[in-house]
Parts: sequence; structure tokens; C-alpha cells
Amino acid sequence: MIGTVSRPVISGFPDASVAVPEIVVKLAGDDTITPVWENELGGLTFRLDGGPDGATRYVKWAPPDTPELNLDDEARRLSWAQRWITVPRVIEHGIDDDGSWLVTLPVPGQSAVAPQWIVDPTSAATAVGRGLRMVHDTLPVEQCPFDWSVEQRLARARERLSDGEQLVDRLDPDQHPDVSDPNALIAEPPPTDVAVVCHGDACAPNTLLHDDGTFAAHVDLGSLGVADRWADLAVAAWSTVWNYGPGYEEIVYDAYGVDPDPERIAFYRLIWDIT
Repeated sequence: MIGTVSRPVISGFPDASVAVPEIVVKLAGDDTITPVWENELGGLTFRLDGGPDGATRYVKWAPPDTPELNLDDEARRLSWAQRWITVPRVIEHGIDDDGSWLVTLPVPGQSAVAPQWIVDPTSAATAVGRGLRMVHDTLPVEQCPFDWSVEQRLARARERLSDGEQLVDRLDPDQHPDVSDPNALIAEPPPTDVAVVCHGDACAPNTLLHDDGTFAAHVDLGSLGVADRWADLAVAAWSTVWNYGPGYEEIVYDAYGVDPDPERIAFYRLIWDIT
């Protein structure tokens, strides 16, 4: 059984009706259910408001058979990271035949792709870079039990491939026009620049800003793990093109405090697309 609510226009999504999974309806009780995000794999995020205690909660839901959206993995990573940085606090999580879910408390701030920041991309891109630097400087590599290395990402991607499909078959040549032999690049990654605990999906929508434009927090840490800092940086800067248009990548690097590294940027964007 599912319910339906009218989906508001958020981050450019069209106004439409979205199916609310039964577990979300059950978790909500008498709360108001507001859909706030949908990803390309069918994952949904809902805000629950107006319960007896007046508290707001968020529910992430993933359909079955989507290993890329492992909410149990995300719950473990959030519980680990909350000792050092501001992340959503886990209330509960679970799985059934219809999908999996993760319930968290809210964190302060609005997404860097909220309407007020879409029209102020310089502030948003600055917060993306500074927030990422804070995470990289704060989370302790030596205590992190999670891995996001190139080897681990490629191994997991190969596990998910259908018979006969190759990693390079997933590559969009329009995004990587200068890559003539992706297999060779995969086989020889550049040496690690600086090993950090990476966010794992440091795109602009997952960065939250305070009303004054300063960095507030991160969400969607399901892939958090140790890797080269450029695994995050290359994609964080790239995401400004997708969300704001060209011209803001350099702002991310400046705010982070690093000069662009063309070789590592190209490599980690290639890995992002393939995996």
C-alpha cells in the first residue's frame, strides 16, 4: 500500500505527485509528509512535520535491489562521523521486501541548490569548498573503518555489472572527450596526494549552508571513507557546473585552499562516471 502527496517544486523538480512508500506512511503517523528529494536511482527523501512532540524528522527510502543506495552503510557512517562533525543523527533504520529506510533528525541549514543559493552561486561554491576542507581536516583517517579507495570502488562496481558489461561501457565520451584509453587510466591511478576521510558524494546538493552563506553541514554520507582528497574535490567542483553553470569550479578550489590538479581531477571524474 502507498499513499500520495503533492510534490513541491524543489531544486528544479517539476510539480507532480509522488508515491509515498508504506513504511514512510507508517513512520509518519499523524505527521505531515513532504517529499524533498528524489535521485536517479529511485531513492526518495521525505520530511515529516507536526507530530505530537513537534519535532521534524527526515526519512530516506531506497527501493529494493539498489546496492548503490545502501542505507545500512549510511547509518553506520553517520554514527561514526557524528563524533567529530555535524551530520544527521540516526533515529532508526531498517529493510523489508519493499525497500530500506533511514530516519534521521534534521541538521541546520539549506542545501546549496536551494533557490536562494542558486541565485548566489559564488557564496554556494565557496561554502562547498570550505565545508569540504573542514571535513577533510577534521575526520581522523587513522580511526576511520571505511574505505573509498579506487580499488574498493572498482571492485564494488564490477560486482554490480551485468554479465558481459565492462566498466568502461559506462563511460560517457561526451564528458571525457580527451580519454582515448580509459582501461589504461583505470589500471594506473595517480599516486595519492593526501589521504583523507572523504565525504563520498560531495556534490553541491549535499552541502548545507547557514542563512549567512557559511557552511553548515553535510548530508548523504553513504559512501564516506578513506581516499585521496581529489576523489571528493574533483566531483565537488564539477557539481557546480551541473547546478550553477560554468565559472565556479575555481571558487571551490580557492575556498578549499588548493591549486587545481588537472591529472587527478580528470582521473577521479572518470572513476566517478564509471562507478
